[in-house]
Amino acid sequence: MKCNRREFLKVGVMGTTSALIATNALAEAVQQYAAAEPFAFPDPVYRILGRTGMKVAMVGFGAMLTPEAEVIRVALDHGVNYVDTARKYMGGKNEEIVAKALKGRRDKVYVATKTPAESRTGAEIVRDVETSLKALGTDYIDVIQLHNVTGPERIFLPETREALARLKQQGKVRFFGVTTHTNPTEVLNALVDDKERFFDTVLVAYNFKSEKNLGRAIERAAKAGVGVIAMKTQAGGYVTEALGRISPHQAALKWVLQNPNIATTIPGMKDLSHLREDIAVMGMPFTYADQRILQRYGAAVQPFYCHLCGTCEGTCAQGVEISTVNRALMYAEGAYKNRELALATYRELPVTASAAACLDCAGCTARCVNGLNIPAKMERARTMMG
Repeated sequence: MKCNRREFLKVGVMGTTSALIATNALAEAVQQYAAAEPFAFPDPVYRILGRTGMKVAMVGFGAMLTPEAEVIRVALDHGVNYVDTARKYMGGKNEEIVAKALKGRRDKVYVATKTPAESRTGAEIVRDVETSLKALGTDYIDVIQLHNVTGPERIFLPETREALARLKQQGKVRFFGVTTHTNPTEVLNALVDDKERFFDTVLVAYNFKSEKNLGRAIERAAKAGVGVIAMKTQAGGYVTEALGRISPHQAALKWVLQNPNIATTIPGMKDLSHLREDIAVMGMPFTYADQRILQRYGAAVQPFYCHLCGTCEGTCAQGVEISTVNRALMYAEGAYKNRELALATYRELPVTASAAACLDCAGCTARCVNGLNIPAKMERARTMMG
């Protein structure tokens, strides 16, 4: 069997990583070989986003921290056709960046944005959508999502549903969705159990560290026609020396995409290097080498990675929203490295639900099922974010 240089390199790299890179020097050699190869964008692979019927690339574009429209445009030029943004990102500027990328190609791209988490009334929902339409420079939004839903209550608010239904009748939105970081299993099950099947999609934090019951809830949602979009796919994207210079991020993304119930993903892409790393996995299988890489990476981040399951919050005497505090820390310390986003997320919490409330306790009663040191995390949050 003949094998050209690119194929030989691919086999060699996979064989080396399957041995799990015995030394850092060998890891660096592999990285140098990979860097020397000219990057070729893969053929896009598409899946159907639940009952919406939209055919979306399995690697979508998470625009939350993307400062330049050109990065998004390059992705769109190579088959990515689902872009996720939100009214709150970059203080409202992110939608404007997405708008620049959409010019001349709006009819070829599916756009998802979000209403602020604090919006509840019909008037607030309408205001949010109108503001997003203007910022995005479009007359319709493909998927409007209620941001950061933590339980069933917001899903069933009559006033919210009525406002969304009116906006759909007016042609300003096409489909409804929710996003969830905390208590995701409860939220997904509530969407499925809703007799009206009002919400069409769910954007959920899901990665190789997720609990098995979340995977079962995702399968149940997908079978019920809910389009499932995965975020936080790289489990925070923390920097670790456990793998030398080998990045675990492609392996993490491939782990998510091996699940056929995930229609698409929205890894955050700040620049072209992020885009190339993420988009390259379309069509790639999840291998034994990937599994071993994630085992090493998972062990390295275990002491500080929060699964955002929310289980600990039921054991907290002060009612601290521990998952949100830890998510803010992840934005500050993980791949995001974005203090502004961390502070904005943390400050969404009332003081009584922030890490400041921990000062009223003689001892911490909260317990993490995954062994996370909650008092240490809360102290770090107070130090970093006040």
